[in-house]
Amino acid sequence: MTTATLARNGGQATLTVSELAHRTGVAPSAIRFYEKHRLVVSERTAGNQRRFYEAEECIVKIIRVAQRVGLSIAEIRELMADLPERRRITVDDWCVLRRALESEVRARLQALHAALDDLTSDQRLCEIPPTTTHRARH
Repeated sequence: MTTATLARNGGQATLTVSELAHRTGVAPSAIRFYEKHRLVVSERTAGNQRRFYEAEECIVKIIRVAQRVGLSIAEIRELMADLPERRRITVDDWCVLRRALESEVRARLQALHAALDDLTSDQRLCEIPPTTTHRARH
């Protein structure tokens, strides 16, 4: 996806569910699931068919990365809450979203490393002192 596409302003929603699924490598049912949970948005044609903006292609790819990291649907929705209307997303908006996701990944990695340290320590698992974990917030 080019910078021009990412920074598009205006335009029409033209992608079908199948086209968006093909471009992103996910099943059409996943696209509909994301829409149901308000992670992607579409408009309806006069014939009541879904049409998506090209920006949704990047959104779906970001969702897939966030899912691989282990974020829940609610956490992904929260991560994307500050995005403007889809046809008005700018390159700066994408950068803010990328940084927020990167921060979440780093926080989760830190928690995983701490858990690994606990597991590989010489202490028995039942003797490991309790820890308080704090998740990064955007």
